[in-house]
Amino acid sequence: MNEQLADKLRLLPDKPGVYLMKDERGVVIYVGKAKVLKNRVKSYFTGSHDAKTQLLVSRIADFEYVVTDTVVEALVLECNFIKQYSPQYNIMLRDDKTYPYIKITHERHPKLEIVRRVKNDKAKYFGPYPNASSAQATKKLLDKLYPLRKCKTLKKQVCLYYHIGQCLAPCEFPVEEDQYRTMLKEMTSFLNGGQSHRLAELQEQMESAAERLEFERAAELRDLIAHVERVMQEQKISVSDLVDRDVFGYYAERGLICFQVFYVRAGKLIERSVSIVKHYAAPEEDFLSYVEQFYHQGSTIPKEILLPHGIPSETLEDWLGAKCLHPLRGQKRQLVELACENAKVALTEKLRLMERDMDRTLGAVFELGDVLAIPTPTRIEAFDNSNIQGTNPVAAMVVFVDGKPLPSEYRKYKIKTVAGADDYESMREVVRRRYLRVLREKLQLPELIVIDGGKAHLAAVLDVLENELDLDIPVCGLAKDDRHRTHQLFFRDEEQPVPLDRHSQAFYLLERVQEEVHRYAITFHRQVRSKTGLQSVLDGIPGVGPARKRALLKHFGSLRAMRTADASDFRALGIGDRLAETILQHIRIDQQENEQTVNNTEPHSP
Repeated sequence: MNEQLADKLRLLPDKPGVYLMKDERGVVIYVGKAKVLKNRVKSYFTGSHDAKTQLLVSRIADFEYVVTDTVVEALVLECNFIKQYSPQYNIMLRDDKTYPYIKITHERHPKLEIVRRVKNDKAKYFGPYPNASSAQATKKLLDKLYPLRKCKTLKKQVCLYYHIGQCLAPCEFPVEEDQYRTMLKEMTSFLNGGQSHRLAELQEQMESAAERLEFERAAELRDLIAHVERVMQEQKISVSDLVDRDVFGYYAERGLICFQVFYVRAGKLIERSVSIVKHYAAPEEDFLSYVEQFYHQGSTIPKEILLPHGIPSETLEDWLGAKCLHPLRGQKRQLVELACENAKVALTEKLRLMERDMDRTLGAVFELGDVLAIPTPTRIEAFDNSNIQGTNPVAAMVVFVDGKPLPSEYRKYKIKTVAGADDYESMREVVRRRYLRVLREKLQLPELIVIDGGKAHLAAVLDVLENELDLDIPVCGLAKDDRHRTHQLFFRDEEQPVPLDRHSQAFYLLERVQEEVHRYAITFHRQVRSKTGLQSVLDGIPGVGPARKRALLKHFGSLRAMRTADASDFRALGIGDRLAETILQHIRIDQQENEQTVNNTEPHSP
């Protein structure tokens, strides 16, 4: 711990508040709240921690804090800061998605809607439905059962819905309030779990229609019954009372945590949602942070919130104004246990799927570190050049973190200081530009740099890093064989290639890195060439100056049209047959070189 941090720790107040941990770049990497700031913040820098917390602490270079009057204020401020900064080590709800509700409007002629927000407009809301398709299916069923109006504003005449029996047509015919009142009562009962009564009525109507030989009507009622039964099937779990409640459960293992939320409305479990994310603090802390953000983002607050035993909820209860219970027996405890069990099942399934490719990702990273005798290279940056005989030289960098590509940190470079096809100087320029910026902006350095090339490329890069930038970063080069496949691994200034089993996971990782940086470089090169287009191809042809290039571009419009032309087609531009043959020869040779490059899938020739 540096002296500045030690001094700031001694000045921490004995008050509630929020603290923001920052890395060496000043980026907020963690936000937390505390009843007593001094005790909580000091705990990060004293005593022993598990591996996840040690990783967080190792990146803390500074911290700030905001004092609040109460812990409830700290809770709200913490949620705001997490949303504002999106810290790397906080549990976060990844989006601001709100779940749909079914709404019965409070109007003279009510209608049924699906909405995302609950407003204080005297309407009736039912939900939420985390599965939007369930909300749509339920509304579609209710539209068939109860003929409320469908239009936003009343039309001047009846529409199709009236003719198919799904609207009472208040636009033309008077509808008594008692009729609406009866329908709304039945709909409310249905949405609150009273489908069985409606199902019995439909069953009687179907049988009566069949007796009257009205088979089409009976078939319609049969289909409606099937819809109702499907809705009832989704609500198998029930509680004896009619209280609205949210039931939370969680399970943590191997650095991941799974959250389950059961939505119980009018005693029926109508929906559930599941989230699996990485976590770094204690599972109990991250779980409580998830619940806080869940309601901070606008989820409807029910009368009761059921939480697993041992989760401190006094502050949450004060903030929400709802009962936060930790049931120890009965149906409520069974619901919490069921939520936790479902969280465990979901996370176990996720981990099993991850284990299948673990060897290809993090396991391969550990193996690569062992092979090269360096610390585990969790962050790998790889470089490659691309050009055709020195034209439009470009380079690219890709980043792999924990064995997986991180496209948001990929970078493209146009070569600025190198003339012609000089691969070594191009590599020197790109590496110099990249790590000068890293040093200047205090960005994260990689644990390993991978170069697409052999010992000569490696020597050029090491010279820039060690002699110009004074950086000690492990560098390896990947040489290809005659068939353009990854062949040998060279490390630093060692004369002999590193012995590496071609069937090992470390080799497969390097191969994926090389393929990805090659793909990215050649894609960028094609983009650059397509932008310069016809004009760049005509550069350097004797007798073709700026004015003639503009005339050719205007006349032919594309390279393809020019390649398929005859020498006589150039005469309209005042170009003789001899110069026309020279132009055609030049652009056709260029096409052959491009095709050869694509066929070889090789961005450059060392």
